[in-house]
Amino acid sequence: MKGFAKQFKDLPDYILKITYQIWENRDVESIMQYYAENIPVRSPSGVIYGPEAVVKATNATLNEFPDRQLLGEDVIWIGDEENGFLSSHRILSKATHQNDGTYGPATGKKLVYRVIADCACRNNQVYDEWLVRDQGSIVRQIGIDPKTFAANQIQSEGGSEKCNIPFNASTNIESKYVAPPQTSFDTGEDYGYILSNIMDNNSNIFQEGYDRAVRQEQAGGLTGYGRDDVEKFWMNLRSSFPDAKFTLEHCANLQENKQTNKSAIRWSLIGKHSGSGLFGAPTHTEVYVMGINHAEFSSKGVKNEWVLFDETAVWKQILLKTG
Repeated sequence: MKGFAKQFKDLPDYILKITYQIWENRDVESIMQYYAENIPVRSPSGVIYGPEAVVKATNATLNEFPDRQLLGEDVIWIGDEENGFLSSHRILSKATHQNDGTYGPATGKKLVYRVIADCACRNNQVYDEWLVRDQGSIVRQIGIDPKTFAANQIQSEGGSEKCNIPFNASTNIESKYVAPPQTSFDTGEDYGYILSNIMDNNSNIFQEGYDRAVRQEQAGGLTGYGRDDVEKFWMNLRSSFPDAKFTLEHCANLQENKQTNKSAIRWSLIGKHSGSGLFGAPTHTEVYVMGINHAEFSSKGVKNEWVLFDETAVWKQILLKTG
């Protein structure tokens, strides 16, 4: 690849190898090489800038989970050597909560959870990143429900006046990233159409858009099987924010020989917590939900779906307004 070190044969190889080098080879300082100066890394908890901040965050995670493994389940990517690349990297993490840290006193619990990172890459560096970690899954496995974790986090960070503010509609999202041209949008358009119809409360879309044998890996570390489970999950989220604006923020599709068609979509749901559902009784709090999904298609629709958003970040926004 032009502009990349010769050891990387293609973009997935680059993403998988630098992830392994940083995390499992414990070469955290290589972030200074692979992350561009002033890179924004956006997540539901907020934005950090520059490789130094990424090094600090990585070391903190490794201190709390020193045996963490990052199993790269898939890299859905778009782009080319001239326009740059976008990688949507789905990671299955295995780790033991061995030391005190962000998640409280060490519990010794063994965890399995997912992360999806969307990274814009060129010239051997990541220069823009969006990352969603399944915090709901992590804290449940440690033994804390997401609402309680968010409340504890506010207190540990100095209270509502001093704590870190989650990503919200006022957060600066200026970016140098421009989506590279795609030769075909078929799969991405199909999945975007499905998600938009779900958010428009078109209940027919579950029969039209999903394979009857669909498997859905849900935020919170849960798994659903079949259309009924998929519909229940999505409606439980949508009913919490019935009037919120749903936006397809970024769409990527991948169609490779001998592989199923795939799509990666980053989305947002912005508006009031005005309904009952996943986040309890309505509080009328303004909320920003950042999500990243992966999907694989059969001839009958979505066969496998992965949905990630951070329940704890949503609860933190609600609790900062309601106490």
